[in-house]
Amino acid sequence: MKNILVVSGHPDLNNSIGNATILNEVAAALPEVEIRRLDTLYPDGNINVSAEQEALLKADIIVWQFPFSWYSLPGIMKRWLDEVFVHGFAHGSTARLGGKTLILSFTAGAPQALYAENGVFGHKLEDYLIQFETTARLCNLEMQKPIYTCGISYAGRDEKIIAQQTASAKEHASRLIAQLNAELTTA
Repeated sequence: MKNILVVSGHPDLNNSIGNATILNEVAAALPEVEIRRLDTLYPDGNINVSAEQEALLKADIIVWQFPFSWYSLPGIMKRWLDEVFVHGFAHGSTARLGGKTLILSFTAGAPQALYAENGVFGHKLEDYLIQFETTARLCNLEMQKPIYTCGISYAGRDEKIIAQQTASAKEHASRLIAQLNAELTTA
């Protein structure tokens, strides 16, 4: 059986609707999945590099679960990447991650309509993913099509918005779970 590792890069899951819901749904559907919540493991920001590398080495499928933050990773996850994905471990002639599957699973606060060439940002959301594709290529990871949901933000959280965001996060989780189940059945 393939091992799945989910690395949660949300900086504060206690105040999350989208990412917390996604992680809870994945944990309920696939209890064998290891979920590493960086905000809980490293509230002081001091990453245990050897523990993180060990978890990555055991995994066949790696999921990065995070809120899209300034068109990239949140700070804690960027720090994790900087410290854990070092030369000799993640890339280079002695790299040890090659051949593993990488799935990006993220939420974005802005609505999908803003991520268009004629939208406010002037770019499709996929245009911002080149850095992740490059990282996967450098580390010889097989990056799958990302799973993402827009419109999950901290702004204006009344009961109606919370219900909508929860429903969107559950739908996102079902897509992620389906992708993980598909990965588990491939040779």
